[in-house]
Parts: sequence; structure tokens; C-alpha cells
Amino acid sequence: PDLSTGDGMWRSDDAGKHWRHIGLEDAQQITRIATDPRDPDRVFVAALGHPYGANAERGVFRSTNGGRSWQKVLYVDENTGAADIVMSPGDPNTLYAAMWEARQGPWENGAFSGSGTALYKTTDGGKTWNKSQSGFPSEDLGRIGLTVSPADPRVVYAVAEF
Repeated sequence: PDLSTGDGMWRSDDAGKHWRHIGLEDAQQITRIATDPRDPDRVFVAALGHPYGANAERGVFRSTNGGRSWQKVLYVDENTGAADIVMSPGDPNTLYAAMWEARQGPWENGAFSGSGTALYKTTDGGKTWNKSQSGFPSEDLGRIGLTVSPADPRVVYAVAEF
């Protein structure tokens, strides 16, 4: 399959000259990073997890200290990871996360998905999340990609696989 896995998060404080590992080793697939524009040490990470099996290091993780420690702030189950996360322009406490229940088979085109796929929103910086499936089909929902309009943060765009 056309996927790659990694060994977690890395950080550079000198525009890429030097890098240091800052955790989330078992997330394997990190799909998006959202950084607070007012505080570079406040970071949200969307972790998809193992492509071929269940694992607990999936979901949305938050660091408030530049990656020295991580909190799992949104987790569905060991089969559902975060496919995307976006921060609302002008309000770094409002974020949208797309959770995706999916796994690859060890053979070509052996993928499956499940009922854990959904869109979530937080307005308190990740302390609480509300699930929203309004407007999406209730069955056969695949990966969701997100963006928030920089011109009008009340407008959220989603592209969804069915």
C-alpha cells in the first residue's frame, strides 16, 4: 500500500538545522499538526495510529509545553484515529477533528472502515469535544478532510469519502 509510518514527533527551534524527538513514537501515522499562532508551545496532533492493527496511541494529542509532554484529549477506540485537525483562525480554542475508523489489510486493497468515523468540535482548547454527524451519512462514512475559512471562521469545509 502507498503509506508510510514514522516514529513520532520531531521539533526544530532553529529553522530546521537541528531536530529533536519529542514523543508519540507509537502513533506511526501523524496526519496533521495544528499550532497555536499565539503560543508555539501549544500544539495539537492528529494521530491515525497503526495502519495494520489496533493500538492505543491514536486520536488527538495536545502539548502545552512544546512537546515535553502530551495529553490524549480525543480518543474513540483502538481502531479509530484522527485523520485531520484544524484550528479556527482567530480562536485557537476552537478546533475541528475528523476521526476515522480504518485499517489496511496486509494485502492490496484489503482496507476496511467502521462506524467510529465522525467529526468533532471543541471550543475550550480540547478539554471537551462534541460529536457532529449533521449532514453526513450515518453509514459508510470514510475519511474526512477539513479546513476552516480564513475569511469567515463560521464556515467549515469538509470533504468526505463515502
